[in-house]
Amino acid sequence: MAEPDKPATSMRSLERAIDILEVIDSSQHALRLTEIARRAGLPVATTQRILGVLEARGRVERDANGYRPGVALIFGAHAYLMTSPLLTAARPILHDLAAATGLTASLFKRIGWSRVVLARVDGASPLRYELPIGERLPLHLGAGKALTAQLDDTELTEFLEQLGNPGRGPLDRDDFLAEMKTIRDRGYSQARGEREPGMASVAAAVPDPAGATAAVQVTGTFADIPEDRVPELGVELQRAALAISRRVS
Repeated sequence: MAEPDKPATSMRSLERAIDILEVIDSSQHALRLTEIARRAGLPVATTQRILGVLEARGRVERDANGYRPGVALIFGAHAYLMTSPLLTAARPILHDLAAATGLTASLFKRIGWSRVVLARVDGASPLRYELPIGERLPLHLGAGKALTAQLDDTELTEFLEQLGNPGRGPLDRDDFLAEMKTIRDRGYSQARGEREPGMASVAAAVPDPAGATAAVQVTGTFADIPEDRVPELGVELQRAALAISRRVS
């Protein structure tokens, strides 16, 4: 009898464990075993076995409501925040940007069809709402548009197709594609009241020959960012994004 392909089996187990972690990570509340299995597309028995290992290692926690991310995941997040070349390059530039504009400066990175907050520096008037580090945000709103505009045609088509999934708002395809072209042509995006009423932002992607996946943004109220200030901020954001890119390189 032929020996089992152990490396392939181990790789499948690793992929399944990551799938389960991603399901739990993407939820805003604890999930039952059967729901995790359904979302991950795995048998319940397999899911339970993997969850047992993850729970023993502190990567997931369980209570009467179900499974949720475990405290041990913080170790990996902390290591990333301390060792990321992108963050090391961006931190001083975010401070300079916040000081120069008086606005809150933030750094985002695209992960799949979402973006995550990696760093922020408050401006002269701190935002009236929280934007926690590690927060998962949509790509088709706010600073996400600066990143979506960097997708190639195939990726952009896939992105627009998945926006129709439950829980995501409908989008006028032609208008959105036209906006992406405008963002690419001028080098920055702007948003007004898209995520938070009364708040505006301007963002620019951090240049990367391999494909831009990070963006820098400034945020403030409508009064802080009137329409006639947007072009000036767009130039500031592009300079900051280029400076980050050069520091990373």
